[in-house]
Amino acid sequence: MPAYIHHIATETPPHLYSNEFACSRMKGWVQDPRAKRMVELIYERTGIDTRYSVSDDFMKEDGGLFRTLPDGTINSPSTGQRNELYGKAARELAVKLARKTLAECPQFAKEQITHLVFASCTGFTNPGPDYHIIRELGLNENVERYTVGFMGCYAAFPALRMAAQFCEANPDAVVLVMCLELCTLHLQVSDKTESIVANALFADGAAAAILSARKPTDERPYYRVQGFHSALVPSSEADMAWEIGDHGFNMVLSAYVPGLIGSNIREMLSGVLAKRDLKLSDIDEWAVHPGGRAILEQVEQHLQLPPEALEISRGVLRDYGNMSSPTVMFVLKGMLEEAETDRATTCAIAFGPGLTVETAVLERCGAAITSPTKTKAASHA
Repeated sequence: MPAYIHHIATETPPHLYSNEFACSRMKGWVQDPRAKRMVELIYERTGIDTRYSVSDDFMKEDGGLFRTLPDGTINSPSTGQRNELYGKAARELAVKLARKTLAECPQFAKEQITHLVFASCTGFTNPGPDYHIIRELGLNENVERYTVGFMGCYAAFPALRMAAQFCEANPDAVVLVMCLELCTLHLQVSDKTESIVANALFADGAAAAILSARKPTDERPYYRVQGFHSALVPSSEADMAWEIGDHGFNMVLSAYVPGLIGSNIREMLSGVLAKRDLKLSDIDEWAVHPGGRAILEQVEQHLQLPPEALEISRGVLRDYGNMSSPTVMFVLKGMLEEAETDRATTCAIAFGPGLTVETAVLERCGAAITSPTKTKAASHA
């Protein structure tokens, strides 16, 4: 009994920052002249135009957590202070998104939700956002709740895999999956290149999906889940890591990450697809987590993809930045919204600490939203 992703919804916090503004603020906070030049160079190459944050501190000198000190440096709040804001902001964002998801997927009433899977790695509260979703939306109090914690950018796939397994085992299961990350709460200003890169890439956002074993109508696009696969890139444990520090969570992000992904991705994916009697050439659409511009370039190069194959991934990176676990769901949602055919074999990929590579093979089904003719006409308008 297959599971279906009926709908994907997304949400962002209210505060929007341009890349130019963020670059200017960061250059003001770092002290070393070489670091200032590095900031400008890195921000210019991100492929990001705008990002969202739960904090409005970056717009003003006298912010709460991230205020500018008299010497021109930035205040570095404790992990507890950052997590306190996570608790408040994550609750508000999660409840708003859950309500939006159910409103956009009217074929399921709130009383039909049986499971809730919540993924996040940027904060911890208990009772957490999953609890408040049930309380504030009036879901059944016996909804089974599960938290997928501290996995990083690839966590959407373990969360979706868990949901699919519930649906495959129980034909009455209706699962709400949510990935929510507030990465900007862990801003740390230093002259280290990896710190500058992390600050330039990461952003805040949330995405949710509804899964069940009930076959959707073909009136709108949806995904049929075919399977998931996990893999580890050899000898890469130290190149991407995520640790709890005294002043936020510490990101280790080596400059070697894109190259490590690129040099391994073709062989890894070929093996994954072969288990389903598929080849790379059988994939119609690629939903690749846009961890950064260099990562997308490496994937494109080593899989020998045409430039348009990763257009939606690049668009998500440009408009939202890297939001960690929700990001690949933004990409999958974009593919549903721009579907030009009634059916496509989709390979979705995300990368995270380890280096871990998570893959989902999906079949996009249902009526196309757009046609190639309409798309071309719009692009020339």
